[in-house]
Amino acid sequence: MRVLSLFDGVSCARVALERVGFRVGDYLASEVERNAIAVAKKNYPDTIHIGDVTKLCGDCLGTIDLLIGGSPCTDLSIAKKDRKGLEGEHSSLFWQWVRIWKEAKPKWWVLENVASMPKKDRDIITKELGVEPVLFDASLVSAQSRKRLFWTNIQFELPEDKGILLKDILQPHREVDERFVLNGKSFCLTPTYYKVSPTPAQIEYNAKKQKGTMVKIGHIGNSDAQANRVYDANGKTCTLSANGGGLGAKTGLYKVGREIGRRLNADGHRADGDTTLPYQRRIETREDGKCGTLTSVQKDNLVISDVIRKLTPIECERLQGLPDKYTEGIAMTHRYKCLGNAFNVDVIAHILKGIVPS
Repeated sequence: MRVLSLFDGVSCARVALERVGFRVGDYLASEVERNAIAVAKKNYPDTIHIGDVTKLCGDCLGTIDLLIGGSPCTDLSIAKKDRKGLEGEHSSLFWQWVRIWKEAKPKWWVLENVASMPKKDRDIITKELGVEPVLFDASLVSAQSRKRLFWTNIQFELPEDKGILLKDILQPHREVDERFVLNGKSFCLTPTYYKVSPTPAQIEYNAKKQKGTMVKIGHIGNSDAQANRVYDANGKTCTLSANGGGLGAKTGLYKVGREIGRRLNADGHRADGDTTLPYQRRIETREDGKCGTLTSVQKDNLVISDVIRKLTPIECERLQGLPDKYTEGIAMTHRYKCLGNAFNVDVIAHILKGIVPS
């Protein structure tokens, strides 16, 4: 299969093609963001990078079996104030996608964009491409709530909800750098924290109803802005974002449990006062049927401690259906941005399953 990927990002489309089992011949990628290109080159050195979409000639690319891409949503997303839609500087690149689509005449094609765009822009795209969009929420195949519209000539039906929740993809605490945990003076959750925490019955109900739900339990600080909202790991995550500032702007903040134990020195003796030593998990067992002595120090036994933290890059990769460490090799802030702009691989893979070879 010969593929043209416009606005390629980190080549999630190629990961999806391989996941479905398609044999990719030439993979032509149009992308201008250098960090995204670096990630794509690391994972797929044989990718043919063809540069800026505005400078491409669709007639000159040869036979294209599949054209795929998500034109920039910056001016279409509800997250942007005073959005200008398809007339905006970034989202107007949709017309470049259309130009190349008409010139290259691919056999199969997929266009993706945000579901929150204004109706007038949605109608313009629909009229231009001649097909109605399909709303596909990535929460059906992942732990992330990510609603996107897909215009395509590939026939497919939405999948059953796999029931994947955030807690299913979290890294073990021992693998999580303390930089991701909110340290220093604590923030207070809202007084209604206990009222909105999910019950097992609520979680089961949501799963049965096949609804991708985020379980909000409060917020930190005085503002309920998106960057300050705290969600429970027993639900879906909010949509990963490439932009925005604040503690949880790009990934959201989540209450997760972590195991802690004692601080032990080299001799295996307690050294709780030495903060340079990490907690070590150690369950002490007895053979006399009795429990260990209760003390005033909670860490005498293995306990679960709740913390509030943002997601790690690896967890964000998992949310997008990418292999662990796929974006490793660039700065952490750039990893988050690349992942926020990326396709959800399992969504694209599900759509591509609808291709019927001739």
